[in-house]
Amino acid sequence: MPAAYLIDTNILIQAVRRKKHRWELLNRLVESGGSLECSVMSIGEVYSGMRRHEKERTEELLAGLVLHEVTEEIARYAGLLKNEWASRGVTLTLADMIIAATAIANRLTLVTENRKDFPMHEVQLFDLPSE
Repeated sequence: MPAAYLIDTNILIQAVRRKKHRWELLNRLVESGGSLECSVMSIGEVYSGMRRHEKERTEELLAGLVLHEVTEEIARYAGLLKNEWASRGVTLTLADMIIAATAIANRLTLVTENRKDFPMHEVQLFDLPSE
């Protein structure tokens, strides 16, 4: 069964900006039969930091992704994750918890550089290649 990957915002931005060979990484994942997916939360984050000259490349990249909406189930789960980790003294953003909940609920491997933002054992993290 081909792997399905939830691509975090930082990887999307690096791919658009052709940094750290992320565009090539995403191409390799697709060539190996993988499915590239993202949360609509990441769409908002990408557009909020997009530079004017990056619009065409951003839209090209995002057009090739399977998108996951923030459903009531995802929102509830994200809130519970944030609450659980806050009770342990760990501050995590709601945006990251929405991404985590999306990955968990859809059994997707999360591709991110920010592993510390996803400490829950339920999130399967992709091992990024070293540069």
